[in-house]
Amino acid sequence: MKEPHPVRTFIVTGIALFMVALDNLIVTNALPDIRTDLDTGLEGLEWTVNAYTLTFAVLLLPAAAIADRWGRRRLFIGGLAVFTGASAAAALAPDIGTLIAARAVQGAGGAIVMPLTLTLLAAAVPPARRGVALAAWSMMSGLGVALGPVLGGAVTQAATWQWIFWINVPVGAVLLALAPGFLTESRGAAKRLDLTGTVLIAGGVLGLVLGLVRANEHGWTSAQVLGALIAGAVLVTAFVAYEARTAEPMLPLRMFRSRGFSIVNGLSLVMSFGMFGATFLLIQFMQGVQHMSPLGAGVRSLPWTGMPLLIAPLTPPLIARLGIRYVLAIGLAFQTAGLAWLAAVLSPTVGYAAMVPAFVLAGVGMALFFPPLARAVLGFAPPELSGVASGVSNSLRQLGTVLGIAVLGAVFAARGDFTSPQAFTDGLQPALWLGVAAIGAGAVAALLIPAHLPVTAEQAPAETPAPAETPA
Repeated sequence: MKEPHPVRTFIVTGIALFMVALDNLIVTNALPDIRTDLDTGLEGLEWTVNAYTLTFAVLLLPAAAIADRWGRRRLFIGGLAVFTGASAAAALAPDIGTLIAARAVQGAGGAIVMPLTLTLLAAAVPPARRGVALAAWSMMSGLGVALGPVLGGAVTQAATWQWIFWINVPVGAVLLALAPGFLTESRGAAKRLDLTGTVLIAGGVLGLVLGLVRANEHGWTSAQVLGALIAGAVLVTAFVAYEARTAEPMLPLRMFRSRGFSIVNGLSLVMSFGMFGATFLLIQFMQGVQHMSPLGAGVRSLPWTGMPLLIAPLTPPLIARLGIRYVLAIGLAFQTAGLAWLAAVLSPTVGYAAMVPAFVLAGVGMALFFPPLARAVLGFAPPELSGVASGVSNSLRQLGTVLGIAVLGAVFAARGDFTSPQAFTDGLQPALWLGVAAIGAGAVAALLIPAHLPVTAEQAPAETPAPAETPA
């Protein structure tokens, strides 16, 4: 077997990571155009985002197990092909149902590609240079998150929303041509695929989200909404019971015996719930109420989405001085203040200048949140389960986004609609305050994290960072 080449590996994995991270947010500024062009409402827009995020979240852990058995390069190429083909299908979608289906398949491809970019790169780089390589990997993910709204707005404004998906096709085709020669095949310890657990959690989360998203249109007491919510709750409960007794669980529940691990993963879910559920609605407010162009909304969101690139490098000395739990609490407090500022100043005529401080506060909070979160997730997990722990954290962040969009969208729909700027504001304001409450509670809960990581974690030679968060 040939030796892996670090630079060639980074070229393929870095570009693939950038493309997948970009695609999470590139759709946000195209949502108003999609709503008009495909004649859909809030529910259709929610599923345009959630279909991607849901399959991404559910398939992250199974994808890692399959890659260890079948070969990481082989599965990476397969996932890249799925992602590229689904991007073309999304661009060609004639109606909202087809677009949602394509986005679900796209999320499945992304769930395979993103974690394997890190695994393949780490295996190709000598241990002495792994820190530099992982920093470069994190930078590619951060760039995708920061540039997603801007590029999505620019493409939508210059052409049509379909081109936010078409641009993936030539990039994916080039990567598919390069990957066989640039990447080296590798495998991990053979693991049994937890197919039962995967089906139970996928069905459970789908039922809960389906009920939440459809509740305002069909009524909270309608048979289909109650049926979906009850079925979802039953399946999630069955998943927990099954994982507790199966010999090779997808989600080893013993990890949650650690108070630190349980709290930091709860914070991951809560932060995504509040922050990215709010983002879904705020982008539409900026275009629909403030009449910003797609590109204008993307550029004006940079004080928020771009701040992590500037502030994240400053977090290591803060963690060393204050400790992980205090940096996490401060990061969540900044995000709480940012959302609260927006909720307080919100009106149909609010100027952009009044929103900038809120965007900066929220962006600084995100920058302070993710680096210590990744360190804490790995630090409080058993060393032999570090890969699973990272996958759990990523999955919960994605599920938090799904639930945030569904629940905050339900609050919006109960109090407002798209008929007028005032009606939109009336729905957005209480949704933002719910996000404030959720993240504020997380800031308090962060103080319950143990002050010190386990000794074994402190002595670990290397850390595997979690991907930068992608809301939608």
